[in-house]
Amino acid sequence: MQMTERGRAMWRTCLASAFRTALACTIVGAATLYGPEWILRYVAFPAFSYVTIILIITDATLGDTLRGCWLALYATCQSVAPAIITLRLIGPARLTAGTTALAAALAAFVVVLPNGSTHLVAKRIALGQIVLIYVIGYINGAETHPVMHPLRVAASTALGVIACVLALLVPLPRLATCEVKQSCKEIGQNVTTRVKLYMKAFCAEDAMTAMASVSQARELSRISSKLYQTIKRYQPSMKWERLPFKIWRWQNVNDNKGEKLQSMEIALRGMDMVLSSKSPIPASLLEGEVKDGLKNIQERVILSIKRVNNIPQPSVTPETDLQKPDECLQTLQEVPETSQDLPFYFFLFCLRLLETISTAKPEETKVKPEENKGSVKTKNKSWFSDWDSKKVMPAMKLSLSLGLAIFLGSLYSKPNGYWAGLPVAISFAAAREATFKVANVKAQGTVIGTVYGVMGCFVFQRFLTVRFLSLLPWFIFSSFLSKSRMYGQAGGISAAIGAVLILGRKNFGQPRDFAIDRINETFIGLACSIMVELILQPTRAANVAKLELSRCFHALYGCASLFGAKPSKAEIMESQKKLRSHLNLLKKFTEEAQAEPSFWFTPFNASCYEKLFKSLSKLADLLQFSGYAIGFLEEQGRWKSPQCEEILSDIDKDLKSLTQSISLLAKSFEEITLLKSLNALEKALIKNGNTSWDIELGKTPNPSFSSTESEPGKILNTYLQNCRGVADGIFRADEEGEEIKVDRSEVVLSLSALGFCVEKMGKETREIEEMVKEVVQSENPSSHVNLHEISCKIRSLYK
Repeated sequence: MQMTERGRAMWRTCLASAFRTALACTIVGAATLYGPEWILRYVAFPAFSYVTIILIITDATLGDTLRGCWLALYATCQSVAPAIITLRLIGPARLTAGTTALAAALAAFVVVLPNGSTHLVAKRIALGQIVLIYVIGYINGAETHPVMHPLRVAASTALGVIACVLALLVPLPRLATCEVKQSCKEIGQNVTTRVKLYMKAFCAEDAMTAMASVSQARELSRISSKLYQTIKRYQPSMKWERLPFKIWRWQNVNDNKGEKLQSMEIALRGMDMVLSSKSPIPASLLEGEVKDGLKNIQERVILSIKRVNNIPQPSVTPETDLQKPDECLQTLQEVPETSQDLPFYFFLFCLRLLETISTAKPEETKVKPEENKGSVKTKNKSWFSDWDSKKVMPAMKLSLSLGLAIFLGSLYSKPNGYWAGLPVAISFAAAREATFKVANVKAQGTVIGTVYGVMGCFVFQRFLTVRFLSLLPWFIFSSFLSKSRMYGQAGGISAAIGAVLILGRKNFGQPRDFAIDRINETFIGLACSIMVELILQPTRAANVAKLELSRCFHALYGCASLFGAKPSKAEIMESQKKLRSHLNLLKKFTEEAQAEPSFWFTPFNASCYEKLFKSLSKLADLLQFSGYAIGFLEEQGRWKSPQCEEILSDIDKDLKSLTQSISLLAKSFEEITLLKSLNALEKALIKNGNTSWDIELGKTPNPSFSSTESEPGKILNTYLQNCRGVADGIFRADEEGEEIKVDRSEVVLSLSALGFCVEKMGKETREIEEMVKEVVQSENPSSHVNLHEISCKIRSLYK
């Protein structure tokens, strides 16, 4: 079976990551097993050196490692300095299981409390140091030196950090700058290939060829999304590489090509939307010289995309001159009379939009700093208002979990008590996780890694050097585990640590006994984490997904309400960005809810939430397309003559009517999805004494729930009639004006694109309504669901 380019790239990445991880572990092993006596005297905990390596070097670049050096130093200052003071005040001889757990819990609370200002790696290293300092101090008792013992933990951490830096420099440094540049280059090639595939599908004469091209483009779209994640992953590390390599003066370090390339995705999604619709493109529109004109447009678009990546191009020929008007588009002089022609015009609109975005100057795609001042002030104000929930709760959960794990682990086995606290410390996550799924993959990773280590010790018990070599295939396997959906990073790290703690050390007893003790202690730590999570924050992921769904509807309400209100460009961008962020969270929480066991609760309707996410994403795209089309119309008419301004106001009224209906529906869906149950709504009505829930008694307008299949068609037909009048009026104003020059093809494309958006928004709104009804029905299986009736009841509570 032939391996794809994507598969080869993953193999290269995993092999490189495994090689550097194994090299760093070999450096630590050589220093602690064969090094001079003074190293063994100060590096007393080589196990934590290995843990530090796994935390820092996993899929890291040189910038990540340099940042890891700073984070390790910061973590050491957070943990070691206070621990020295604490041990000198209390005295290691007076430590008990209870006082040790309490001291570790309080120290962990202080480390985790600044939730947003401290990097996650620094917190994990500091928490691991806290566990070793206090628990080993309790185990050794009076033999523990209150100053040298914490310093030995710091020295063990420093050895791991030094090994990471050396491993990243051999044979050649892996730079975040190169990773970002390569990803941008691959995205540029990806986008140009998708444009060609979409054009091939658009001009195809049979449906089979078109669907084959669309399928290839969608696969490339999934690859593109992973490349964008790579850019997002490595961009923060680029600044750590600027100082050592400033002499190279790479100009692409400060380029923000990733954002510009990602902004082109909206146009590509529009092309996919056209080709995914079941309505075929009329053959009459693709006759004659239209196909040749489309090829010319394709070459212009591809050339502009390549220029974004600064790819050297031959001198511009007349056929690909970006300033030359397209003859194909200049033939578009009339607004289509039927809705069957709209997909053709919308596809051409997306091509023009893609070219416009790719040739736009960087200043046009950024929001001015003055426009963001209000948001900065809001963030400063909200820091104090949500301090309790966002700062204290994660610190409280971690400190209780860590303290309880250390206490129970020490009671179970005092010499191995710290193995119960270490899994809790080094796997701390600031964001919410699927509790049972993460605990499951951590346990499985620990078990399979430990079993591999025991087998390696049994096979190579007389050859310590060969034991180190046996870590290389395991690190490769762990790298693939980290990139898999089943285990993820938590399972991959646990598997790597489980093996290296056995194969990378000596004089720790029988491997079998150590493996059993460590597995038992790990399960104690994970059980404590689950128990604390369920006690302090018992919210199910399904409930969080439902709450996020209502927030998506609220963001959609705000985004749709802006149309007709003459907002600024910054306000439109901010509302769309807010909607996108909520949709991303909805997708994340839906995946968490799928992985979470239902127990005695109502099963989570994952398929319905996935359909809602797709429909809401399409609706967000359509609103964004409408904003672009209105912007193009304003450039052609509104700023050119007062007469054009009056004519375009009719289009604003039609679009405002539709978006107002969408905003009202979004507001209603937000209220409906916030309901705990229909029985709770009935009880609230009875408590308030509301026996009548006629919507006319309410203060807010009634959302126009779709009633018939022909309703979107009626809206579209009315719009198309108005469009023809608007186009004639603009062209008439163009002919009467002396200095007015209106691009008729641009007006026709923009009006037709708005018509396509009007049609699709009506259909997507109906689908969203059906999905919301299904969600409410699944949560209330014994009740009859009528969204209009439920909306009336909710509004009657606030009349």
